[in-house]
Amino acid sequence: MTGTVRLDGDGHSRAIRLDLQISADHVLNPFGTTDARIDGRVRVAGHTDDQAATGKLEVSPLAGRRIRYRIWFTADGRRLTLDGCKSVIPRRPVRSMTCLPFTLYDNDTQIGTGELRFPVLTGLVPFLGSFRFPKTSASQSFMASRWKGEAGRTEVWYTTATDPATGTGLWLHHELVAPTDGTAPYAHGWAAVFPPDQPVQHARFQASKWPGSRQGFVIDEVSATPGRLTGSTGELRWDLTEQAAEAPLFTFPRWSWRYPLLPAAQILPAARASYSGTISYGDTTLRLNGAPGASARIYGHGNAQTWAWLHADLGGGDILEIVTAVSRRPVLRQLPPLVFLRLRTDGRTWPRRAERTAFGWAGLGRFTSTIGLPGWTVSGRAGLRRIRVEVTQPAENTLTLAYTDPDGSGAICRNSERADVHVLLERWQGGWRTEKQWTLAGAAHAEVGTR
Repeated sequence: MTGTVRLDGDGHSRAIRLDLQISADHVLNPFGTTDARIDGRVRVAGHTDDQAATGKLEVSPLAGRRIRYRIWFTADGRRLTLDGCKSVIPRRPVRSMTCLPFTLYDNDTQIGTGELRFPVLTGLVPFLGSFRFPKTSASQSFMASRWKGEAGRTEVWYTTATDPATGTGLWLHHELVAPTDGTAPYAHGWAAVFPPDQPVQHARFQASKWPGSRQGFVIDEVSATPGRLTGSTGELRWDLTEQAAEAPLFTFPRWSWRYPLLPAAQILPAARASYSGTISYGDTTLRLNGAPGASARIYGHGNAQTWAWLHADLGGGDILEIVTAVSRRPVLRQLPPLVFLRLRTDGRTWPRRAERTAFGWAGLGRFTSTIGLPGWTVSGRAGLRRIRVEVTQPAENTLTLAYTDPDGSGAICRNSERADVHVLLERWQGGWRTEKQWTLAGAAHAEVGTR
């Protein structure tokens, strides 16, 4: 849509253009109201060109006879709101559906008005051709809740990302706990921001009961659903879109997610994703535009006795995911930490099977780890390759939080979304030779948990 805007106190009209993508979770219902998400670009001549605008669309053509747009974008360092509404008038359907009068706000203060028009002659055919009815992708299907009402289960949805512009790390943790004593399950979690050279900011949220959701995690003001993360708790507020960029990654054996025979299993619905939108803490609003990260899922009987976790976007499409842990099961508790390591590089995942790093294969010793703080390591060999991973979690960039298992016991995790990691991958060619190596400073996501 294109048009003009007149800013209050300014006698000149400025050209404005909106290029928007609209996404709805359901097929449009002309006899009801459909809510949709807006992502796109807002350009005001001589004023702004924001390519990461976000917003909400309310489509109610018959029931409410209106289509309302609320779009948030940044101009001159200020967060502005474009609030417009098409009033559907039956006797003038073309004009009412293609003309959008709007008001521009800075917080709650009106700073301008304008009008946008949809170019019917040049835009109608491309517009109609842009409609899509996508099938549920693999990454979306993995966001659905696994819990079937069993007692003694924990289910987790969590997202981590790094803002490339500022180096700020983000952690969103959503959790369902079904106690072993059969009492009602409850949902809770937290949000945390790891700004460089500043203290970590975090806040918890909790619902008294689990309302249930087919889409993912949804309680009160917090949701984690396919392609969308929103919430508000304490001084933290976030509204993010997620764009999957890789196929799912099974950190544990693929069968363990479908058949929960292990104490727990973890997967990444998309091995790599990007995040756009806003997250606010205190007086600071951080705008993400394609920030790299990933969402992950856990389903099991609770937390391990001891564990360490790493997600590292190594660049160039290379991803490393590690979970190493000592189970709380009586027999497994006597074993050293099992390692589940998956490296996706050059479009292939190594080792080919997740079991290989945990249990060894063809006479080769399994992968090993040393878990501790501020640093921990993982090393091992599979086939003609071997790897060594060194992780450092600086104390000033690490957040300590308490977990509660379904049986009521507690654990402590120490998480950093600004960890350092060095990865050395070698290949045997008559001797061990460096194949690749990566170093991330303050851009890896890591955690150590203990009892």
